[in-house]
Amino acid sequence: MHRLAFAAALALLATPLAAQTVSERTQGSATLQNVPEIPADIDAAVQRYQNYRSAGFEDWLADGSMLITTRFGTTSQVHRVTEPLGVRSQLTYFSEPVQGATAISGQNRFVLVRDTGGDEWFQIDAMGLEGEPARLTEPGTRNQAAIFSADGSLMVWTSAGSSATYTIYAADPADPASRRVVATFDTPMFPADISADGGTVLLENYRSNSDASIYLLDMATGEATEFAPSDGTVDEAPHFARNDGAILAITNRDSDFRRLVEFDRETGAMSVLTPGLHWDVEAYDLSDNGRILAYAVNEEGYSRVVVQDFVTRRALPQPQLPTGVLGALDFSPDGESLAIGLETATTAGDVWSWGVTSGELVRWTQSELGPLDPATLIEPELIRFRSFDGVSIPAFVYRPTGATGPTPVIIDIHGGPESQTRPGWNPGAQYFANTLGATVILPNVRGSDGYGTAYRDLDNGPLREDSVRDIGALLDSLSRRQELDTSRVAVYGQSYGGYMSLASMIHYSDRLVGGVERYGISDFRTFLENTESYRRDMRRGEYGDERDPAMAEVFARIAPMNNLARITRPMLVMAGANDPRVPLSESNNVVEGLREAGVPTWYVVFADEGHGFRKKPNNDLRRAVETLFLRELFEGN
Repeated sequence: MHRLAFAAALALLATPLAAQTVSERTQGSATLQNVPEIPADIDAAVQRYQNYRSAGFEDWLADGSMLITTRFGTTSQVHRVTEPLGVRSQLTYFSEPVQGATAISGQNRFVLVRDTGGDEWFQIDAMGLEGEPARLTEPGTRNQAAIFSADGSLMVWTSAGSSATYTIYAADPADPASRRVVATFDTPMFPADISADGGTVLLENYRSNSDASIYLLDMATGEATEFAPSDGTVDEAPHFARNDGAILAITNRDSDFRRLVEFDRETGAMSVLTPGLHWDVEAYDLSDNGRILAYAVNEEGYSRVVVQDFVTRRALPQPQLPTGVLGALDFSPDGESLAIGLETATTAGDVWSWGVTSGELVRWTQSELGPLDPATLIEPELIRFRSFDGVSIPAFVYRPTGATGPTPVIIDIHGGPESQTRPGWNPGAQYFANTLGATVILPNVRGSDGYGTAYRDLDNGPLREDSVRDIGALLDSLSRRQELDTSRVAVYGQSYGGYMSLASMIHYSDRLVGGVERYGISDFRTFLENTESYRRDMRRGEYGDERDPAMAEVFARIAPMNNLARITRPMLVMAGANDPRVPLSESNNVVEGLREAGVPTWYVVFADEGHGFRKKPNNDLRRAVETLFLRELFEGN
C-alpha cells in the first residue's frame, strides 16, 4: 500500500501546490508530515541496532577512578568506574543528556556541561560523588572550555551570549559567588591551560577552521597577547610544558599536515616533535609531571597512538590497540596510566588504560551491542576514486553481509564541512547495509579534514560546488562496479551533508531515486544571517562572506532554495526545532519550496532537539522514518 501511495505521489510532480494536501500527526515530541505509519517490522529492526551502549572516557578523578558517559535510559549520563571492568556507578540522572564532564584537579569532584533541548546554551554545574549539582554559570549564556589550576581552586572558562562577544570568567568551583570577569573579546577565545602559578592562561583564538592562534592571558590585568601570530595557519590545543617555559601545540605551520610542535615561550622558536609524518596529529597529552608524552596520528582515518619519554625523546613500549578511531587520550594524575577511548567498526566504544611503565593494556569497560550478532557486523572497505579534475577522493564502503547480487546504494555525506568520515562505530551504516540490503558509501569529498590543508581548502568560498562534482564523479565510478545497482541510488546527509544532499539532488536527480537531508543549509546567505552570532564569523571563514557582493552572487547561484525546480525525486527532511547552528527556518523554507515545485516531501521536526538528535526515542523514530522512506524508494525502482 505504501509503494502505491509513493508511486502516486511521484506522478504528481507537476501538480500545483493548491492540488496537494499535507497530512500531519505527532509522535512523542515529533511532528510528522506526509509520513505513513511505521510498520512493526521496521520498529523491530530499529531496536536491534539502537539498543547498543557505548562508554566514552571523560576524565580521571584524583583517586584514580574514571568518569565515563554512557546511555542510561534515553540519554547519556555520567558514571564512575573504580577499577577495570568494574561496576558503572551512575552519578547523574537528568532528563537532558550530559555533554561532557571534567574533573576538578586534585579532587573527587567534577563539573558537567548540559543544555536544554539541544539549544546549545550550555550551562556548567559542579558536583561530587553524592549530592546535588551547583550551578556555576548564568542562564542565557553558552559556557565552554572549563580548565583548572593544579590545586583545583581556580576554574577558568569562556562564556558567550546573544552577541558575538566572548567573556573569560574565573571562579573557585567550590564557591559559585566567586565568579568574576577576567576579560572580554570580540573574537572567539577558549581557555586551554593554566600556568603553575595560576597567573597566565593559554587561550585559543579560533577565528575559523583555517585561522587560529594562541594568546597569553594575564589573569591579574586581563590583558591578552598573541603568541607566535598566525598567518592563515591553525595553532590549536596549546599546553604549558617544561615548567611553563615552553608551549606545546598542534599546528599546520610550514606543513600541509598538522604536526605536534614545541614553542620556546621566551623566543617563540618552534621545534617539531613529530618529524616525518604525512598524516595529521589528532590529539596529544603530556603527563602532569612533564615526563611522558602521548600523541595520536590519524592515518587514512585510522588512529595510531605513540608514547615516548618527553625529556629524552626515547620511544617507550607502545600500546597494541584494536584498529579503530580514538575518542580520548589522557594521563592519570600520577602519570602512570594513559586512558585511551577507542571505537571500532564492530564495537560501540570503550575505554582502555595503558601502563606507561608496566607496558600493560587493560580494558576498563565492556560495552554492549544489545541483540546484535557481532558476526553480522561489517568492516568497511577503503576505496579511492578520481574526481573531475583528477583529485583522488577517499571513501569507506559498507557492503551487506552475504550480498550476492547488485544492491541499492546509499551515499552518506558527512557534515562539517571540515569533518571526516572515519571507520569507527557507525550503527547507521551497519543498519542500512544489513536491514535494507544496501551498500553504504561514505565519501570524504574535497574539503574534508584529515588529508592535509590543501585538500581541506579545495572547496572554500566560490569553489563550494566542486565538492558536489565529487559526488558526480562517485556516481560515474559506481557504473563500473557490477555489484551495485545504479538504478537505485539515494543520497543522504546531515548539516553541511544536508546541503550536499540537496545540491546532489539538484545536479543529479536523473541518477538518484531520492534524498534524505537532516537540518541542511538551503541558502548560505540566510544561513549566515540567522545562525547564532557567536559562530557567524567562524562560518564565514569557511563558506565566504555574504556581505561581499561577489560572494553573494555565488551564494545566489548555488543556493538549493534557488534551484529546487531541478529536483525531480522525493525527499525526506528532518530537523530539530531548537537548532542554533542551522536554524529551523532553513528546513522550513526548503520543504515549502519542494512542495511548491510538486516534489513529494516528508518532513519531521523534533520539538526537543537541536543540531542532532541526542535522545534515544527521537533517534529511534528518525531511523524508522528513514528506513520506510528509503525502502519505498528502493522497492519502487
